[in-house]
Amino acid sequence: MRAATRLLNVVPWLSPTASQLKAIARVGSDGSLKPMAKRPDLSVIVVFHNMTREAPRTLFTLSRQYQKNIEGLEFEVIALDNGSKSPLSSQLVESVGPEFKYEYFDTDSVSPVEAVNRGVALSQADHVVVLIDGAHMITPGVFAGAMRAFKVFDDAFVVTLPMHLGPGLQNITITQGYTKAAEDASLASVDWKADGYKLFDIAGSVSGGNMGWFGLLLESSCFAIRKDTYLQLGGFDPKFVAPGGGLVAIDFFRQAVGDRAIEYVMLFGEASFHQLHGGVASNAPMDAHPWAKFHQEYESIRGEPFAPVARRPFFMGALSSPALRIAKWSAENGIPIWENLMRERQRKV
Repeated sequence: MRAATRLLNVVPWLSPTASQLKAIARVGSDGSLKPMAKRPDLSVIVVFHNMTREAPRTLFTLSRQYQKNIEGLEFEVIALDNGSKSPLSSQLVESVGPEFKYEYFDTDSVSPVEAVNRGVALSQADHVVVLIDGAHMITPGVFAGAMRAFKVFDDAFVVTLPMHLGPGLQNITITQGYTKAAEDASLASVDWKADGYKLFDIAGSVSGGNMGWFGLLLESSCFAIRKDTYLQLGGFDPKFVAPGGGLVAIDFFRQAVGDRAIEYVMLFGEASFHQLHGGVASNAPMDAHPWAKFHQEYESIRGEPFAPVARRPFFMGALSSPALRIAKWSAENGIPIWENLMRERQRKV
């Protein structure tokens, strides 16, 4: 384990200036991304599909203007538009900052798996942040928290808590009148651009029954990992071809958490927030949820039913005031999961 006090190795530029380096275009004559003038410390991969409404907010949460405590951090954001019928424009993406680059991933696939793997292949940093679903906005401490974890541990899988915007789980609230217009109004009611932790004030539920930071997560919609480790784990398995990727994110999460050579790190107090966009699973009513079909595909690929890995994470981070409510709820509802698991193990001994 590396010393927690090790500082970021920031070497000042002599020539050209930092601003000049950032201004250098990365798109070659053949349309490919050229290497950045200075190799980044962190590469962020985010995948969109028909998200002209949601993308600008998500992209802002990935910006230098929004993320906190990242002075001296060089990063790139690779935004991939996965076969959208209403694609984003490169001008929109790259206007967020000099770190942002756009690629339209021309595909007929309904799964984002190949786009995610393409983004990782394009990345230049040793460490990557992956957002498989571009509808997720993130809190301002994710980049700094991930880099801190990578300084402490040689090989870390760094996860954030997935949550839903709105009064509750969107699979339920969409049947009770929750709409994109209601979500727009809710977002407009808090100054999340100035303080992204205020997103906790308008989020009513964690995603997928995970019971929060103290519960048992099945997946993370925004995670960070060494690029080499991502590739050694096989990346996102292209055999997952179901809409939205099916259970591919859960599958990768399970593999990473199940590998004891990788430190499982939870960024305490950080989260991603799902915007309503008509997602195949996240925005399907409970009585029409595709879990059964997704699980059938999972079993055909893995040869066994899905089962979570019961492993408690190493916590890093701190709670903002808006997150206290979620932390209290998580302690009340998440810790009993582990207590029950302990009792079951004791009965088997």
